[in-house]
Amino acid sequence: MPDKATFRQIVWPFAIAETIVWAAMYYSFPALLLTWEQDLGWSKTELAGAFTSALVVSAMLAPVMGRLIDHGYGRYVFMGCMLLGASLLCMLSLVTEIWQFYAVWIGIGAAMSGALYEACFAIITRSFGGDAKRAITLVTLVAGLAGTVSFPSAHALVEIVGWRMTVVVFAAVMVFVAGPLIWIGCRASERMAEGRAYVPSTKTVHALRVLKTITFWAFALSFAMLATHHAMIVTHILPMFDERGIPKEAAVLAASMIGPMQVAGRLAMMAAERHVSTMVIASGCFIAVCGSSAALFGTAMIPSLIVLFVLLQGAGNGVVSIVRPVLIATLLSRRDFGVVSGMAAVVFMAGSAFGPTIASLIWEIGGYDLVISLAIAMPVIGLALLLVAAKTASPISEDEHSE
Repeated sequence: MPDKATFRQIVWPFAIAETIVWAAMYYSFPALLLTWEQDLGWSKTELAGAFTSALVVSAMLAPVMGRLIDHGYGRYVFMGCMLLGASLLCMLSLVTEIWQFYAVWIGIGAAMSGALYEACFAIITRSFGGDAKRAITLVTLVAGLAGTVSFPSAHALVEIVGWRMTVVVFAAVMVFVAGPLIWIGCRASERMAEGRAYVPSTKTVHALRVLKTITFWAFALSFAMLATHHAMIVTHILPMFDERGIPKEAAVLAASMIGPMQVAGRLAMMAAERHVSTMVIASGCFIAVCGSSAALFGTAMIPSLIVLFVLLQGAGNGVVSIVRPVLIATLLSRRDFGVVSGMAAVVFMAGSAFGPTIASLIWEIGGYDLVISLAIAMPVIGLALLLVAAKTASPISEDEHSE
């Protein structure tokens, strides 16, 4: 375990930087969506397509970024993608045509691939090895507040300077606040990695041998179920509540509390991790999310179940961002963590990207009752797949040695 000073030099700069990067590059989209619709005259569907495109590009580039991080280029990946994202936010302030809007967000998707959790956790895992769990937990604990930062700040800035200057302000905060923190954290991380980082496979094809295993696909698909589930529920949550007779004020309050419940879930995990394994905690995520959907279904008859829904939906998904990278290192690979994590992210983010569309199509067939019924089944399937992954995993061999 690293000493406390080194731990602080890496974790706290990364935690604050990730909060800013998520707030500026990811949450700025939902925070400004209605403003763009009113000001630019494009429909929500047209606008949302740009964000979906960004997520797809981010997922596709994640293995490339992971491979670079495995080979010690984490500082340049993280800093470069942050600066690219800030530049594109400035360009976003100039768009007047829909194709320009899409082009900028596709570029931001490329920046996301090297600046959000996947890249940050690859850097942390390379440095901390088997001790990465606590560092990842603290980063997500702080960065889980990114939405809480982005939505009110975006709203206040739009009122004062308009949305175009708002995205420029977000870009400036990324460069002048997150930038130095990323540099400091990466420098400390590189020093710590000396002598303990796993030596990556010399050829990418060797790192990708994991794609031929049942373990990888069972693992990737299990968490893709949760990603799809969360995207389906969160995107459609207000019309779901409306269909079930929940008053608008209560619905908005409930939706806004899912984020804080994610942080609560991470705090609960920190209290429990000394007593139970990561696999048990991960299984609890699937069970909690299944329970949240069951509670949502029941709100049509018992409206007070909305409280249980918010608690389980937020807490269950809040822990996912912690247990996923830890289990990748445990079940799949520490040596080639970056590229393997990136490949798993392709499947995971595909679920996030297409979940809202899947829910819309199912709603057209059978309404939100059918959507929620599927949402109850998905984590059950996901848990079964996770257990298959654990059963078929080969122990991480000792030849994944340190330099």
